[in-house]
Amino acid sequence: MDRPATATSATAREIILEIVRNMREGLEPLHYSTLPPAVFHVYLHPDDMERLRGIAPRIVDEARRALDAEVEALNKGSLGERLKLTRRTDPKIAAPENGWQIQLLENTDDEVQTGDIAIHSELAMPSKADLGAGSMTKRIATRRMGGTESAATRTYVSEPTVATQGGFATIEYEDNGGRKTFVVTKDQIVVGRGGRDYWTDLKLDTLPDVSREHLRLRRDPATGQFFVKDLSRLGTTVNGEKVPSSIEFAEGEKRDRNVEAPVPNQARIGLAGVVFLEFRCNG
Repeated sequence: MDRPATATSATAREIILEIVRNMREGLEPLHYSTLPPAVFHVYLHPDDMERLRGIAPRIVDEARRALDAEVEALNKGSLGERLKLTRRTDPKIAAPENGWQIQLLENTDDEVQTGDIAIHSELAMPSKADLGAGSMTKRIATRRMGGTESAATRTYVSEPTVATQGGFATIEYEDNGGRKTFVVTKDQIVVGRGGRDYWTDLKLDTLPDVSREHLRLRRDPATGQFFVKDLSRLGTTVNGEKVPSSIEFAEGEKRDRNVEAPVPNQARIGLAGVVFLEFRCNG
């Protein structure tokens, strides 16, 4: 049975308005056009996600319509611009060629509260076959709204990380889709099978032995050292040595102990003994 909404629950309308606001505040002007964020990963508290799951397709559809309407309104400009009394300074917004990509996902952060809406938005760029699965994107913002603080919304902005040429590291691997190469261009990536409620940077097409969110690979910007955090049930290895699990289960609840292990500049990272990542640091 669906869970009833509470005073602090995130409503479908609030989610749509936050997506539109995120797009508006994340516009990237070029010389002849302005690019809007085109990819939105919306993270909700598990209770909110469970309550809204049945109407998620409707939320996504109306969010796309709201984004189209906002772009149209912004491109109309002010009355002075329309009457040619003032000159438009910014180039018009170009709608994304492949449409708006919106996903509603469960937020597994221990600190998330009911009503929080965390949105990770990206500028969609053309895909490149040599970078492995998925398309090349630029993370531009992360915004979070606490349901009890709607009058004074807290905002967290995640600035894009600039990698050296060729990325911070290279990962070669083979899954059911064949041999692939993934270039690490961020200070932290999530690796796993992914799924409807799980976001992964490196998504693997493989057996269920590999968890949907199997591990996190983190780079220390100050030293360039990489660390791995095992989030799986069947384990992670580095050069054959088992990585301590960062997850513990107590009374049916899952808790992240934030345990990491260092990764050598060249390493073979095993996921449940099923998929192996050939990791090479480029620094």
